[in-house]
Amino acid sequence: MKAVVMAGGEGTRLRPMTASMPKPLLPVANRPIMEHVLRLLKQHGLTETVVTVQFLASLVKNYFGDGEELGMELTYAHEEKPLGTAGSVKNAEEALKDDSFLVISGDALTDFDLTDLVRYHREKGALVTVCLTRVPNPLEFGITIVDDEGRVERFLEKPTWGQVFSDTVNTGIYVMEPEVFEYVEADVSVDWSGDVFPRLLKEGRPIYGYVAEGYWEDVGTHESYVKAQADVLEGRVRADLDGFEISPGVWVAEGAEVHPDARLRGPLYIGDYAKVEAGAEIREHTVVGSNVVVKSDAFLHKAVIHDNVYIGPQSNLRGCVIGKNTDVMRAARIEDGAVIGDECLIGEESIVQGNVRVYPFKTVEAGAFVSTSVIWESRGQANLFGARGVSGIMNVEITPELAVRLASAYATTLKKGSTVTTARDHSRGARALKRAVISALQASAIDVRDLENVPLPVARQQTARGSAGGIMIRTTPGRSDSLDILFLDERGADLSQAAQRKLDRVYARQEYRRAFPGEIGDLSFPASVFDAYTGSLMRAVDTTGVAESGLKIVVDAAHGSAGLVLPSLLGRLGVESLTINPGLDETHPTETAEERRAGLVRLGEIVASSRAAFGVRFGPVGERLSLVDERGRIVDDHRALLVMLDLIAAERRSGRVALPVTTTRIAEQVAAYHGTQVEWTTTSPDDLTRVALKDGTVFGGDGRGGFIVPEFSSVFDAAAAFARLVGLVARTQLSLSQIDARIPRAHLQRREIATPWAVKGMVMRRVVEAAGDRSVDTTDGVRVVEADGRWVLVLPDPAEAVTHLWAEGPDDDAARELLDTWTAVVDTASG
Repeated sequence: MKAVVMAGGEGTRLRPMTASMPKPLLPVANRPIMEHVLRLLKQHGLTETVVTVQFLASLVKNYFGDGEELGMELTYAHEEKPLGTAGSVKNAEEALKDDSFLVISGDALTDFDLTDLVRYHREKGALVTVCLTRVPNPLEFGITIVDDEGRVERFLEKPTWGQVFSDTVNTGIYVMEPEVFEYVEADVSVDWSGDVFPRLLKEGRPIYGYVAEGYWEDVGTHESYVKAQADVLEGRVRADLDGFEISPGVWVAEGAEVHPDARLRGPLYIGDYAKVEAGAEIREHTVVGSNVVVKSDAFLHKAVIHDNVYIGPQSNLRGCVIGKNTDVMRAARIEDGAVIGDECLIGEESIVQGNVRVYPFKTVEAGAFVSTSVIWESRGQANLFGARGVSGIMNVEITPELAVRLASAYATTLKKGSTVTTARDHSRGARALKRAVISALQASAIDVRDLENVPLPVARQQTARGSAGGIMIRTTPGRSDSLDILFLDERGADLSQAAQRKLDRVYARQEYRRAFPGEIGDLSFPASVFDAYTGSLMRAVDTTGVAESGLKIVVDAAHGSAGLVLPSLLGRLGVESLTINPGLDETHPTETAEERRAGLVRLGEIVASSRAAFGVRFGPVGERLSLVDERGRIVDDHRALLVMLDLIAAERRSGRVALPVTTTRIAEQVAAYHGTQVEWTTTSPDDLTRVALKDGTVFGGDGRGGFIVPEFSSVFDAAAAFARLVGLVARTQLSLSQIDARIPRAHLQRREIATPWAVKGMVMRRVVEAAGDRSVDTTDGVRVVEADGRWVLVLPDPAEAVTHLWAEGPDDDAARELLDTWTAVVDTASG
């Protein structure tokens, strides 16, 4: 006997899940519904099966093929137009005309005894046997009445409660004889229950009803879809689960990584090669698909997660369905009954309310509150560039495909035959993406100079030596799972806002230039990069007095790329030094704030025990520098900025200093004391670069370990800052603690407040209104200055749904009180 699986329906009630996927392929317990059906058929010996397909037919065919993997023999009957339940089977008549056959829906989950159903059909000598089951709510199904002999007396399709006369419903499973095709007209839409069966009853043909025992669920609504997952996990239906039951009700498939500190409360299922991090909590009736990543502190309860989904840290998902290839970012919340389609982006701290439908390929912006379904609108990112170039999670937001498109767009903004310098840090992710970038640049008629793994300042300097621009790929500071793609201009500085907008436009329009075969760009690898860099640095920076000073310094390379340039630099400086942690660690390309602090503590211990003059610790890509004084005490970044400012201003006695508006105003006092002046900039690094390029600028810094030495470079450079500091300390013959002690103490407090994107403008307007008659500076954000000199700065984050606040006062309590006052203003405006 053969079987017919009906797999042609559109599943409109299940949209948006079925907007880009046929209903039979929807996964139940991480396996397509139709696969459960086929396995049931095979279990009962029905291995020769015809599959009727119409909506997204190719996806069904591609997935199941000829059925060999399931040990079955599958053929397909394709409908050019919808033919109804009977018409679609008629379409497969040629394969079914020789013997009895069984018809079953490809989107119903069941474990009925089909062998007994076939036995019953043959015993009764029926033309058609209808498989029936009893349900508590028959409104969505066809009701069937049978007599004592099992013969069908009456059908009623989808009744109202006033028409309900039985709880015995038609499951859409039939056993039929080929004669039934005489009652089905070819190539027109015909239904069994509505057209064929009433005619058979009228003619007295033998139609029997078989009341089956067991589980049956017509997966026709979102509620029944979620219920089917729970029923499989609870064992209410006999269905195969791939994987291992590692504890009662907790199923984990092959290759999945579940951290021992993840909290699992079954029954639940985790698919193959999924990854669940420490601190994540997954509770009952949750199904996690294949290749899904669940980050730390995420919470999932009764959630159905399809394949290749990213669930960000601190996100909260309850009773929802998430389509394949969707990214749910940090602290997003998706409520009960919500359905997110395939390939969507749910932004950080956004909220999708219950029963909302988000259709495929849509973006929910960070901080958004979505209370109505998103069907036609597709909100993209407002800006491609953030504070760190183009940033995102590796293989979630930053993929090889994205890198290729970005590099192609960047190449299109340059002339054919231009040269671009590429570089990376020592992470594996950066290495892989740089290769994609190089290929895209060459294919767009750009010559490439690849520096491979170098510190960022070296990449900037080499870019400035005759290149039209540069691309540096590095691990996002403090986030080992994320990458930054930095685009540099011909000076090696970050692209200006105007250049970023131009690149953004080309990328958005996807108007990429392609080279003819003879125009493909060359690839070269410059030699002696580090010697060239340190040679230029030593010629530019004043190091007089260092050789005679007898300074002893401890240098911590922190296993970063700065260690590549230090041997050449320290040799030329001629200073006694102890270098620690020089080797590269490609599995740990960045460090968290806690790791950085612990590293500085260890550095301080070595400095104190070795009686060194001071210690320095380089950031992972050689851009930032941290200090430890001769006693082994950590010099906080904002104090390190003031120490450098004091030393340089005292030596120069004139000129300009570039500092962001978030810097303590003690800097103005220090600069003025030595006859220099401060030019306040925005927090954007390219704005600091702009001021550093001006004649008369002697120093720049951001208060976070970034220092600019204008005589050598207009960008942050830890090696240049180190060389400059060594020369200054050697000539002043003062220790770092003595220099720090002569600078007034600063009392600067900082805070972050979650602010939805939709109200950021309102927040800033309310801040200006609340300022009243006070002095207001709008260099970057809104800085409000009190009459007694206290000040607060309110600055909306350009890339995240937060607002930053800084406040400074004569003491910590005064600064905290001012911060509390303006926090209340921001909170009120945020609603």
